[in-house]
Amino acid sequence: MEFSTVLFRCAVFLLLLFQLFSAAAAGGSYSRVKYLPGFSGPLPFELETGYVGVGHSNQYQVFHYFIKSDQNPKIDPLIVWLSGGPGCSAISGLAYEIGPMSFKEEPYNDSIPELLLNPYSWTKKSSIIFVDLPVGTGFSYDTTSSAFKPGDFNQINHCVQFVRKWLIDHPEFRTNPFYMGGDSYAGAIVPVVAHKIVEGNGHIFPFINFQGYILGNPYTIRDSFINFGIPFAHRMTLISDELFESLQTSCKGNYVNIDPNNVECLRHYKRYKECISKVELACIIYPICPSESAKHQDVYGRRSLTSTSKLLLDQNSPLPSQRCPEHKYKFSHDWANAGQVRKALHIREGSIGEWIRCKNKDVYSFEIDSVFPYHVNLSSKGFRSLIYSGDHDLSISHLDTQAWIKALNYSIVDDWKPWFILDQVAGYTRYYANKMTFATIKGGGHTAEYTRKECSIMFSRWISGEPL
Repeated sequence: MEFSTVLFRCAVFLLLLFQLFSAAAAGGSYSRVKYLPGFSGPLPFELETGYVGVGHSNQYQVFHYFIKSDQNPKIDPLIVWLSGGPGCSAISGLAYEIGPMSFKEEPYNDSIPELLLNPYSWTKKSSIIFVDLPVGTGFSYDTTSSAFKPGDFNQINHCVQFVRKWLIDHPEFRTNPFYMGGDSYAGAIVPVVAHKIVEGNGHIFPFINFQGYILGNPYTIRDSFINFGIPFAHRMTLISDELFESLQTSCKGNYVNIDPNNVECLRHYKRYKECISKVELACIIYPICPSESAKHQDVYGRRSLTSTSKLLLDQNSPLPSQRCPEHKYKFSHDWANAGQVRKALHIREGSIGEWIRCKNKDVYSFEIDSVFPYHVNLSSKGFRSLIYSGDHDLSISHLDTQAWIKALNYSIVDDWKPWFILDQVAGYTRYYANKMTFATIKGGGHTAEYTRKECSIMFSRWISGEPL
């Protein structure tokens, strides 16, 4: 036998052996879900749930929901979507924002909440993997007895491992255009994950066909949203001209860690906080929810959207009719904690206790001060990006987002203009030379749940390469 033939066969054998070991290392478990409690009849979309082991010995089990595109999953884009928080379950994106199902907002007594189809699901044009990260979020769990503390860096590393291992187990999707996406605090995670994926391509198996990323109202630079909150509040007439001018003069535009000796700044800032204390920061045109406790604070220093309303703690109270996000979150809590639901989703018995939509952030390590350098890096490589902001979000306002986009210093290809749904203005958009599209959603809030139709149409046009 010729030496070249032997060499070729050895190479083939080694490649097969490598792929075998890679597949074994992935160690994922996946289940097709055809029926879900609360939904009448078989699901009209393909849903797969499962776990992927990450960490040195797969000790961390990452749960996820994979939904195939309605259109053509063989060639349509594949998106990995992270919810914010940090620590908010993938059900946030799946059932409240961009996924194919939602909860019927009606009382359900002793039964479980009813599920409805979301006509504005992003899965009409793409396949999406909704992931419970960081570990400890949703149904993801730590198999060891160690005191695991979630943080930015382990969430990023676990996400990169998850993506590669999932693609090892799903080779049919390796050539699909791949995008990372998320909203809110995921803005601090997605760009770094994207960078690491691109950096690893070429020498880490498998190759990922990375094409770009999507971010909604993203946390980007630590505390900058606090400084931009005041000019936003002024623009939206939540504070007076005089108070705004006094704040600018006394605080010099810096409202983070105010010098205790700066009595004037502290006095004006206190007045500002009083003015917005009864405003729903995630969407200022929505009513504020009565909170169970004032101690519920999120990473932005505001009342947490994850706290439970007093009205909802009383099982005998009728469901309030006002448009309060917290009222809707009770549906997912009761649904995900039902035994029949966990069985249908193939949740491992004893893996977690009570399912909580958003976990306490007190145990999370905030380790990244700014992901701006990662946007710089990704922009220089010419990847597409869609950055959008609900224009009524005070928690991370569009002013904050536009400031760091401007700092990228790319020329404007298509200047500020309205985009439309039929003949109505749905928001405003601008396109940059680094292939970044920025868009506002008129009347929108902190996540896509406030304007599902508008966000869906925006995404559909963008992912298809069409102008908004």
